[in-house]
Amino acid sequence: MRIIDAEQVASNLAWPALVNRLADTFRHGVESPPRHHHAMHRHDGEATMLLMPAWEQDGYIGVKMVNVFPQNAQHGLPAISGVYFLSEGQHGRPLACIDGSELTRRRTAAASALATRELAREDAETLLVVGTGKLAPMVIEAHASVRPIKRVLIWGRQPEKAEKIAAAYAERFETRAVTDLQAACGEADLISCVTLSSEPLVRGEWLSPGTHLDLIGAFRPSMRETDGECLRRGEVFVDTYAGARGEAGDIHQAIDEGAFAFEDMRAELAELVSGTRPGRSGPEAITVFKSVGASLEDLAAAIEVWEARSDAE
Repeated sequence: MRIIDAEQVASNLAWPALVNRLADTFRHGVESPPRHHHAMHRHDGEATMLLMPAWEQDGYIGVKMVNVFPQNAQHGLPAISGVYFLSEGQHGRPLACIDGSELTRRRTAAASALATRELAREDAETLLVVGTGKLAPMVIEAHASVRPIKRVLIWGRQPEKAEKIAAAYAERFETRAVTDLQAACGEADLISCVTLSSEPLVRGEWLSPGTHLDLIGAFRPSMRETDGECLRRGEVFVDTYAGARGEAGDIHQAIDEGAFAFEDMRAELAELVSGTRPGRSGPEAITVFKSVGASLEDLAAAIEVWEARSDAE
């Protein structure tokens, strides 16, 4: 069985190939049972093990194991760590143990890029990234692989982090760290939110006609990155209906406020890429994509890593 570390994951997940792999996997589908949650009572507090299995009917089998240790912050360690186990489908033999953190970051950004490819205006040139964590560089690269991005604006609660990201991409784009989020939203063709916020950051009244809003960060019902007006004004799409109903905080809280209903969702990614449901209704429409992640995406990314690495050898 191969051990594939974070550096090898990054080098074998080219953005266009990963986005196409996700599109094909959403189009054809996989078996993906609900995520398994296991509470662990440790001597220093509660921890959680998450198991996310998925398999192709006649192909690869995979499972991601993630350990969530909130108490790691006291030791200067990441709260979340994980691995992905990939097996072949004919006999169930293990193929690889893959770094789970890098795989997750890249497939998350690629899923949003796939939605952007389906929903954002073809001429979208200005990207606003809300958040300065490890996903921020990923979404810049992923969105730029599917749209002709020329300008990148970065907003964060710690301006020095936004400045650092802007400097890192200054040779590829016209970049600027911003402090006025409302003004930046008005400038943007594409807004990608990658935060752990529990309070609205982006307001619906700030969005210009034609904007595409990509919401990644709020993966629990108690979290949100937008107010209800964003969803009321927007045409709302999700990665999966099941994930949105279970965990999408922006959607749940907008429903609680009376600004939205589950029935208002236009389509999930599988329907968009297969053409069974339409995307953007017109150039002036505001589109909103809300993702919480799916085991299908992990399996697709793991297969891409494995096959790209095998082709290179």
